[in-house]
Amino acid sequence: MRPMRLDLAGFTVFREETTVDFTDADFFALVGPTGSGKSTVLDAICFALYGTVPRWGGTRGLANALAPSATEARVRLVFESAGDRYVATRVVRRDGRGNVKTAGAGLQLMPPGFDVTKLDTGLSPEDLGEVLAGTAAEMESAVLAAVGLPYEQFTSCVVLPQGQFADFLHAKPATRQQILVNLLGLGVYEQVQKLATERAGRAEAKLEAVDRMLAGLADVDDEALAEALAQVDRMRELSGAVEAAVPELERARAAARERAAELAGLDAELAVLAGVRPPAGIAELARAVAAARAAADEAAAAVGLAEEREEKLRGELAAAGDESALRLLLRAHADRERLTGEATAVRAAVAAAQTEHDAAAGALAQARAAAERAEAELETAFRAHEEAKATDQAVALRAHLTAGAPCPVCEQVVPRVPAVPKGSAVARAVAAGKAARAASEAARRVVQERDAAAQELDRLLLRARAEDDQLRARLAELDAQLAGAATPAALRESLAEHDRLRRALEEAAGAVRAGRDAARRARGALDAAEERLRRAWRDFDGTRDGLARFGPPAADRDDVAAAWSALVAWADGQAGRRRAERVGLAAAVTGAEAAVGVVAERIGGLLAGGGLPPADDPVRAVTVAVERAEAAHRRLEERREQAAELRGQREEHRQRAQVARALAGHLRANNFERWLLAEALDLLVDGASRILRELSGGQYDLVHDKGEFSVVDHHDAGLRRGVRTLSGGETFQASLALALALSEQLAGMSTTAASLESIVLDEGFGTLDAATLDTVAATLEGLAARGDRMVGVVTHVPALAERIPVRFEVRKDARSARIERTGL
Repeated sequence: MRPMRLDLAGFTVFREETTVDFTDADFFALVGPTGSGKSTVLDAICFALYGTVPRWGGTRGLANALAPSATEARVRLVFESAGDRYVATRVVRRDGRGNVKTAGAGLQLMPPGFDVTKLDTGLSPEDLGEVLAGTAAEMESAVLAAVGLPYEQFTSCVVLPQGQFADFLHAKPATRQQILVNLLGLGVYEQVQKLATERAGRAEAKLEAVDRMLAGLADVDDEALAEALAQVDRMRELSGAVEAAVPELERARAAARERAAELAGLDAELAVLAGVRPPAGIAELARAVAAARAAADEAAAAVGLAEEREEKLRGELAAAGDESALRLLLRAHADRERLTGEATAVRAAVAAAQTEHDAAAGALAQARAAAERAEAELETAFRAHEEAKATDQAVALRAHLTAGAPCPVCEQVVPRVPAVPKGSAVARAVAAGKAARAASEAARRVVQERDAAAQELDRLLLRARAEDDQLRARLAELDAQLAGAATPAALRESLAEHDRLRRALEEAAGAVRAGRDAARRARGALDAAEERLRRAWRDFDGTRDGLARFGPPAADRDDVAAAWSALVAWADGQAGRRRAERVGLAAAVTGAEAAVGVVAERIGGLLAGGGLPPADDPVRAVTVAVERAEAAHRRLEERREQAAELRGQREEHRQRAQVARALAGHLRANNFERWLLAEALDLLVDGASRILRELSGGQYDLVHDKGEFSVVDHHDAGLRRGVRTLSGGETFQASLALALALSEQLAGMSTTAASLESIVLDEGFGTLDAATLDTVAATLEGLAARGDRMVGVVTHVPALAERIPVRFEVRKDARSARIERTGL
């Protein structure tokens, strides 16, 4: 796997959109201050492929992918693997509850020659190529197929993150062996072994099937073939004899069929003639038709008489005049009599109202005169009062005094108001004024009451006069209407005559309806009787037509009973003659059937002699027997050929099973694959030992024993000790030696897509002394110079970074981290 381009947005410290272009960076370094985000670039590569990062501790740390306060993170990685170019994409989002989940994941195979710079033009996902995975669940198998390594092995061989740099060095032999199996593609030998085992099983199953088929063909020999051929000859001879006898049998059967057909025809004629019988009740049918016709005529005559009477009464009723007009005149007489009485009462009421009105008018005039006198007396009293006040100013002043208030003249407080002296003119004037005012008010009230009563009498008189005028007008109308009219008694007599004629007309109409109903019933009975008569003639004609081939006599069309009697007598005569002919014809049929039996018995003997059962069609039976004998002979010949062919197939299946079993045995995991793994591990340890010797200044060699790694310490008399006893710096040197050896020695041996096309180191260069650092740098430069690997390091050691041609400087501010490419 070789990364080509990495796009980040909202991923951990890279809050803003960031792109890292690795297209021509064969040897690069990620540099920058501690905590700036250098290792996050490697995290993004792992996350895009596998959905997790070593530092997160598994997929449960998914929330770590989001930048602070960001709600979405996007990572897109374009990489090459085994000559194909892929794009892996993952998106995570935080929902409204604060939960972080994967919102999208996909892997696509990009078209050949796709220009990566087109990703900046806003291409849709459909333009990126074939979809290999569209969900997070599908990504695991799709990435494994494309990269060739699972997550754990990818982080041990390709991207070596901080804290896991020494995983391959300290891994258990079984884990290390599985990594080598994936890297070298040795799984293909296991697949070949499985396929060989399956092929051997199928070949052995076919061998067993052939043996079973050969066991079923053991009865095929020369004797059986000779017997089958003889049976064919016997059946052919029998077929010739039967074919010679069959025409005679057919002729006898044809003669028998002819006689039998004649007898059947005669029996059919007898059956037809015997079936000529008149319908039941044919003699009474004519009488029933006549009776129904007479009843229908009688009912029609009764209807005519009833209709004449109804028409006569209808004319008399019309001549009696318009009943509604008579009733209107009689009602007018009653209205005039009623209104005349009402008019008399209204006139009396008008006269009484006029009298009462006149009396009320007089009383009103008297009340008005009394009121005028009271007003005059009140005016006189007022003048007397004024005169008295002028003569008695003191008395007048008293009227303005109030107890406890100052006097208006002397301004002294008045303790009490003195009483008016008895006999004072003012007192008399006041008393007279009060009496006059009371009288005036009483007179005014009387005038008002009598005026209201007079107005009410005016209204009553007007209504009475209006009602009298209306009654007079209505009476005038009634007089005009009744001018020249008959008296009420005469009108009542005319209406009584109307009632009598109407009742008689209703009775006549009922009689007409009843007569018409009876006439319809009688006509229906006549139609039914005539239909039965027509049906009897149709039955007669149908029966006679069925006898047309016998020449029946002419029929009397006026009497159906006589016609049926004549036809029955003729049919009985014809049947008698045919019964006499039937005796001789029956004897001829019996003789013809006996001749058929003789020939059929002879043919049955031939079939029995040939071992065949009796058959209705002997020619077909012997033909089938010949075909079966020939088919049996052919089957024996085919089975003989099949046996020879199966013996050849058996040898072929035996050889294939033997070869497949041998191949499966050679490729068992404890044989060939174990040998290949041992050879690969030897190559790996040899390469790593050479590099470690250079890195350690000749102090250490790397060796292994059954997959367990050890070092040989040449500074301690060649002491061999486990790799877990190395110091931190020494462990880094040994792990780096293994990582470089994996990339250098084993990548060329890979047979599958799991090729180490790149290696990125993120570990402990700062712990190396100057000489070791120089050796590491030279080793990395030599590995990169070969041109078939991408080599990347994550470091903040300037001495190492300056020797690397391409550098990606990572800087971080308060908002986001950024990456800038420097160098070549």
